[in-house]
Amino acid sequence: MAIRTIRLEGDEILRKKCKEIKELTPRIKILIEDMIETMYQANGVGLAGPQVGILKKVVVIDVGDGPIVLINPEILETSGEQTGGEGCLSVPGKTATVTRPNYVRVRAYDEKMEQREVEGTELLARAICHECDHLEGKLYIDIAESPIMDTDTYYAEMEEEWE
Repeated sequence: MAIRTIRLEGDEILRKKCKEIKELTPRIKILIEDMIETMYQANGVGLAGPQVGILKKVVVIDVGDGPIVLINPEILETSGEQTGGEGCLSVPGKTATVTRPNYVRVRAYDEKMEQREVEGTELLARAICHECDHLEGKLYIDIAESPIMDTDTYYAEMEEEWE
């Protein structure tokens, strides 16, 4: 396994649509392992193929319950909404307010190319939607409802509002 370089905002690959994965090749298996390791090393909760320079429909997510691999994810259902601070490994040190569904159900293949459905609420729902956006060439800054700020400044301002 290896740590991959995370592509940063401004890199044109982040704005391109990804292609489906047709079969689980040894290269795709290595990519998944590398993406999980890279996500953990960067202290992220999710990572998508284009963020490591690969235009394939694959994301990895871990919100604290172990890694989830989604190959060719398709969002089937969403409901509710949640609004809060969101960041991205490709836009380091920045945060903005984003509204996402509070519930999501997605169909995808796992790391064994077995089809499955994953349901998530709260942070997992946010992460699934965020990472699936990457596969379509979208970043959270495209739908931000507040100015994009340094993360410390953002949360300091939010704390003042809550008081």
